[in-house]
Amino acid sequence: MPDQMFYSAATPRLALPLLFAGQAQKEATVNEALSMLDLAVGAVVQGVRSTVPSGPQIGQMWLVGQGGEADFATHDGHLAGWTEGGWRFIVPFAGMCVHDLEAGAMRLFDGSWKIASVPSTPSGGSFVDGEARAAITALIASLQSIGVFPGS
Repeated sequence: MPDQMFYSAATPRLALPLLFAGQAQKEATVNEALSMLDLAVGAVVQGVRSTVPSGPQIGQMWLVGQGGEADFATHDGHLAGWTEGGWRFIVPFAGMCVHDLEAGAMRLFDGSWKIASVPSTPSGGSFVDGEARAAITALIASLQSIGVFPGS
């Protein structure tokens, strides 16, 4: 007798539900997977919130902040997207990027969400060369922290 085969119920990165042979109501599983893909591909978040936003529009998504409340409880750091079926949560994975509209910047997940800080710009004076070097060094470090450049 052949060994029994076991299959996952969901994909490994986005936890999209998978179909099974003979499954009833396959359309529900497919529609759930498509809803999650719609949120995750080219992800854009409105901002970071620990409290559930009032009156969300279908397709809008937020990054759940620390100490999530109500529907956001136990979802710290997850992406929360509003769909016709209510909130859907996406657990981020290393390398995942989202565009944060509120911050006007990209966020990178690498165990936690990171966003580059803006380095100070050099100002006039007799030490402009040193200030310029420091600003460029800070810019490189900031870009390394969000994965634009590899770390040293």
